[in-house]
Amino acid sequence: MTDWTARAGSPFPLEKQPAQGSRGMVVTNHPVASGAGAEMLLAGGNAIDAAIAALFTLSIVEPMMVGPLGGGVAHLRLADGRHLVLDGLSTAPGAARPDLYRPVSDTLPDYQETEGLENKVGPLAMAVPGALAGWCHALAAHGTMPLAEVLRPAIRAAEEGFRVTDYLAGAIGDAAADLARDPGLAATFLPGGAPPAVGSLLRQPEAGQSLRLIAAEGPSALYGGALGQALAAHMAASGGLITLDDLAAFQVVERAPIRGHYRGFEVLAPPPPASSGVHMTQMLNVLEGFDLGALGSGTADTIHLLAESLKLAFADRAVATADPAFVKVPVERLTSRDYAAERRALIDPQAARDWAPGVPPAESANTTHVTVADAQGNVVATTQTINSLFGARFSIPGTGLIANNYMFNFDPHPGTALSVAPGKRVFTSMAPSIVLKDGAPAFALGLPGGLRIFGSAMQAIINLIDHGMTLQQAVEAPRIWTQGHTLELEPAISAKAEAGLKARGHQTVRPKHIGGGMGAIRFLPGGLLEGAACWRADGTPVGIAGGLARPGIRFNPEVGRR
Repeated sequence: MTDWTARAGSPFPLEKQPAQGSRGMVVTNHPVASGAGAEMLLAGGNAIDAAIAALFTLSIVEPMMVGPLGGGVAHLRLADGRHLVLDGLSTAPGAARPDLYRPVSDTLPDYQETEGLENKVGPLAMAVPGALAGWCHALAAHGTMPLAEVLRPAIRAAEEGFRVTDYLAGAIGDAAADLARDPGLAATFLPGGAPPAVGSLLRQPEAGQSLRLIAAEGPSALYGGALGQALAAHMAASGGLITLDDLAAFQVVERAPIRGHYRGFEVLAPPPPASSGVHMTQMLNVLEGFDLGALGSGTADTIHLLAESLKLAFADRAVATADPAFVKVPVERLTSRDYAAERRALIDPQAARDWAPGVPPAESANTTHVTVADAQGNVVATTQTINSLFGARFSIPGTGLIANNYMFNFDPHPGTALSVAPGKRVFTSMAPSIVLKDGAPAFALGLPGGLRIFGSAMQAIINLIDHGMTLQQAVEAPRIWTQGHTLELEPAISAKAEAGLKARGHQTVRPKHIGGGMGAIRFLPGGLLEGAACWRADGTPVGIAGGLARPGIRFNPEVGRR
């Protein structure tokens, strides 16, 4: 195993540089949001204050990814060493049923698709939002600043505007046909019928007014108040299912993270209905039996083992990882070293194979991530989303808020662990992870990317531990992904490695990127924090150093006089 203090040099070109700070670090996928989080830390707030300020701001500057009408998971390590996961994932409306949709296929790659795309676009695609409840719960329970103060940067960005990046303009262009069909989205994001120019000022006054209402009334603005009434009215008028009763019934759930161990490190990630804690632990247990450091980063040997581990994890995930209130998830079995040894023994180092589940059946890619640490020892890794790009691609009239399409995460086929059920929480691949060494934080990370999230997070952990990469290298390193249909390889994976994988029977494809922008923090000796963001989004780390004057210092007007 490679010593975890990283080696110099990089096996691939780096596009960004890390930041360092001694009094705090904020890493988000937009510079304005990173600035919002830093603003809270500079004002004396803690990591939770900073993370929630960043998330509200991201709902304005990364509106295609995240918003109060979405859902997500926050992994907190508090200054006293406690870890908790705040589950604000969306739930199916009370009127939803397993046969709500009409699937078009029973096999990959079209398994999730339905007739009319009703689980993806439009009112039937929207699940009961949990993001606002989750953000406000985190702030009230563990933050130090009032909600109105935390919301100021987001309100400023909405009402005064911010500069459009190429990343945002491209996302608007990709979704333009659907955005044009919604009057609110078209007016905001397609001025004059086209995406706004890169560098132009984008304002969202209706969203700003909604944020002001939230600042004044808290989460009740949505869960029973004027925003909720507007949402329920639009659902009733357009054929959606969400009611005021659904909103009133929503609850944030506090959960304990899954704790796995890998080569002397402890890896903590969310439990079901998130897949990451169970299946990252499962895959790392399998991979610990191989010397990945000796096999090398980006080689056919290593990528083959990663791919087979992903495939076996997805085989189990399909039947076993769901809302634990509805499905008994065999967590102990899936995360045990004995089970990993059984699965590892089935891997052929020279040949790809198809994987069936190893446990009996039980009864999206556009997201954002925030990683924050403060000088007091609080750490937040949180992944939030409206699910697909611009969610269900409609807004709630008069609010400027974009609907999620979280119903797409359910299996549209009845009778599976992941099928639709009234009140059931969506399952997710979100992987806000905190890794410990000797009980202290070593690094924290996460990323957007739908099904590709937890596999990408696992690869970053392997890059840091097995391959001795720097933090910047680990987040920018080329990724791979598969769930058994094809093996995706990012462009920086070598042609030699691809040839070796094809010889083993893998069917390879070359997407432009896998997953989204990763944000990570490394905890260095002496209390120094290092933050890094990758090239796959507008990610920006902001480190805070310096501080207030030494107590007792006073300005002497006589000093310097002649």
